[in-house]
Amino acid sequence: MSFFKKLKERMFRSSDKIGEGLEALVAEAPAPAADEASQIAPDVTPEVAPTAPTETPALPPTTAAPAAAPVSEAPAARAIPTPPAPTPTPPSEPAKPGLLGRLFGKSEEPRRVLDDAMLESLEDLLIQADMGVDTATRVTANIAEGRFGKKIGVTELRQALANEVARIMEPSARPLPLYPQKPQVVLVVGVNGSGKTTTIGKLASQFRAAGKKVVIAAGDTFRAAAVEQLQVWGTRAGVPVLTAPEGSDPASLAFDALTKAQADGADLLMIDTAGRLQNRADLMEELAKIVRVIRKVDATAPHNTILVLDATTGQNAVAQVEIFRKIADVSGLVMTKLDGTAKGGVLVSLADKFGLPIHAIGVGEQIDDLAPFDPAEFASALVGLDR
Repeated sequence: MSFFKKLKERMFRSSDKIGEGLEALVAEAPAPAADEASQIAPDVTPEVAPTAPTETPALPPTTAAPAAAPVSEAPAARAIPTPPAPTPTPPSEPAKPGLLGRLFGKSEEPRRVLDDAMLESLEDLLIQADMGVDTATRVTANIAEGRFGKKIGVTELRQALANEVARIMEPSARPLPLYPQKPQVVLVVGVNGSGKTTTIGKLASQFRAAGKKVVIAAGDTFRAAAVEQLQVWGTRAGVPVLTAPEGSDPASLAFDALTKAQADGADLLMIDTAGRLQNRADLMEELAKIVRVIRKVDATAPHNTILVLDATTGQNAVAQVEIFRKIADVSGLVMTKLDGTAKGGVLVSLADKFGLPIHAIGVGEQIDDLAPFDPAEFASALVGLDR
């Protein structure tokens, strides 16, 4: 299964929320149409009513006494009112398919005039999907350009939204760069539970499969489970994992790991760090210490600082980027858990606000559930559009 299919299937909460919202927007019938329909109905009933009274008086005036004639005409008179019954069917004429609908046997897609009310509802929908107020306003305004006052269908609206999202995110779609310098130091940071350890394991496995010599440093020395998890990934990928006793100074481990990676001629050194809450000043200072220490070995390190973000945190991810950029000079992003949230729009907001490279996105726990970020695929999956 391609990664896009996984993304489309597993990002169901985001795509369903936005997709269903777009359908609801277009399906909302404008008030004038309802008023016109209500005005047509009274005009139809008076026309049907007069026909019945004119026929009932016609029965009594049978002055010519032949009883057999009226009896034989009575059923005929009752059969006449039944043909007018089909006259109420003309109101269903608007449901007629258009030319293409008649050719392909399909009814036309509902359409609605793109007006101020519809644009306001669209903006609210994007904000609810965590796209952020500024980004949602800009996206909505761009969609309205050239379309305002015209009728638009769900498919066209989906495509317009997908195109706008892809346009915003295109500059951010950059894979993790590889430099000729060895070892290339990749520092991985993020808050508790963001998926750092799993992301390191997946990246290490993928680089190893690409022929790179990779070393992992288990810098989360405060959590034994994180070290064990990295060791599992290391075994699976054939990548060595350097550890230190629980509670050891992570900066010291990073220093030793970089020294060993240099001696072994490794291509990549990936350093895990403890999950840090961005509002804990002491923990953030410890992260800054790791950076200072490894720069004693290599003044240019770390060459990449990847911030791993949990998509389920929504707009809180914006605050995380702001803080981590100040402390660790974040150079790129990886977003995980897009399969578990209706807030996938936050990635659009991050690209629009910061313009940082988005190296990869994750939608599951398997090795192939982390893939390079493709803005067109992401945009299509986000709005529930098939490709």
